[in-house]
Amino acid sequence: MRLYLINPSNPLVSIVNVNESRWNRYRVWKPLSLMVLAGLTPPGWKITIVDENLGAPDYPAMPRPDLVGITAFTSQANRAYEVAAFFRGLGVPVVMGGIHATMCLDEVGDRVDSVVTGEAESVWAKLLEDARHGRLKPRYEGGLADINDLAPARHDLLPARYAFGAIQTTRGCPLNCSFCSVTTFNGAQYRQRPIPEVVREFQSIREKRVLVVDDNLIGTRSEHIARAKELFRALTRANLCKEWVAQATINVADDEELLRLAAKAGCRGVFIGFESPTPEGLRELGKKINLVRGRDFRASVQRIQRHNILVVGSFIIGLDVDAPGIGQQIAAVASHYGLDNLNTLFLTPLPGTRLWDQMKSEDRIALDVFPEDWKYYTLTFPVARYKRLSLDDILQEMVSCNRRFYSLPRVLRRVWSSVWHRRQPLMNLVGNLSYRSNIRVDRQSYARFKRDRSDSSRRKPEAAATTNPRLNEYENHPSLSETQRPNHLAPPGGGTTPTLA
Repeated sequence: MRLYLINPSNPLVSIVNVNESRWNRYRVWKPLSLMVLAGLTPPGWKITIVDENLGAPDYPAMPRPDLVGITAFTSQANRAYEVAAFFRGLGVPVVMGGIHATMCLDEVGDRVDSVVTGEAESVWAKLLEDARHGRLKPRYEGGLADINDLAPARHDLLPARYAFGAIQTTRGCPLNCSFCSVTTFNGAQYRQRPIPEVVREFQSIREKRVLVVDDNLIGTRSEHIARAKELFRALTRANLCKEWVAQATINVADDEELLRLAAKAGCRGVFIGFESPTPEGLRELGKKINLVRGRDFRASVQRIQRHNILVVGSFIIGLDVDAPGIGQQIAAVASHYGLDNLNTLFLTPLPGTRLWDQMKSEDRIALDVFPEDWKYYTLTFPVARYKRLSLDDILQEMVSCNRRFYSLPRVLRRVWSSVWHRRQPLMNLVGNLSYRSNIRVDRQSYARFKRDRSDSSRRKPEAAATTNPRLNEYENHPSLSETQRPNHLAPPGGGTTPTLA
């Protein structure tokens, strides 16, 4: 039996093909969820993982599979439907899962043979058995998986074209921010994999640099922090000679022992969601952990950096409290904090979030011809109606923010500082030049986006079901950088957990 596990791309995003830019290799994360499912697949299945971010293959020229599994964030939904339609046209059953399939069950169910909701581990073996005997069910409810005894991910099934390997050590997030559906999808309970299993999987990763995809590696409570310390000690004892980056909240800066152990274990960078430069903005987003009284963000960043760990900060433009000038304000605050890189995104209502429910009830979702408009839900396009910023305003605020923070003099100062303090100068340089290289491309993308949005003859929803007969050919869109995240690396409401994953 032949199984294809496919991670579809979004042609509006510049990482659709790593061959297009030397920087894209540093922005493509492995589809870890599919690698985990491959590890759970029993013998008798010949598995191929297709990551279209490396370039879409010529599907018609590939051997016909017996089953196709597709995972997708919301912004990948349109492409996922194209791929599904092609294989279903060949008579191949298609199953789809992931955050979008879970939150938009009826829409997805109309376009595939079977839908997996939630985390797929508990139902994957049953699904494969049903597929083998031609009795695939329309729906499998995965729920929350037991991650105490996971099969190791199949790191061997992807080519050596990634700058980073990938691993997951925890799932779930108790923070429940309004713009993020991780809590809805992965639960509020902070679930942790056994440390020996994590170390063994770390050892199996061939890349020297690794992305830890956890929504929050260290957690929020004292027992979470204690477990993180034990993990770092175990990684140090294993002497892996690997460097890794992870997502965390600002409380990572509150424990010097934690930082020391993380650095010794190979931590070279953390992605932190600052989200808003104002307390009013943080309250609007429900980012309570950033509202701790007396928190000095600049001092917190400096404490992290003293351990030779880079700090990448994420902010959001388009909050109800944001007024003209917010772009310059974010850039100024990020510079004041001393961030090594800045990742600014548009406030985006994604299915499954409280923000979606609020904006939908207020009729503030501007791009609502679904599924066609899902392709814009990358966090890099303004898809809503913002209270104090027009479309032109919010686009200009984003351009202004990036221009200021990534001006050449500021880039040079940051890189020189990292050289002087021996704080990952090469990684810092790559990050800054990668973001800076996209400023011009972003402006081109915004111009096209405005033309598309103002086109009164935009396609009707049913048109999205049409199939591109050559799935390896794309329209040549000007494109944006992709730095999507559940907190900071992938879209809110969908990390790289196995959700069909």
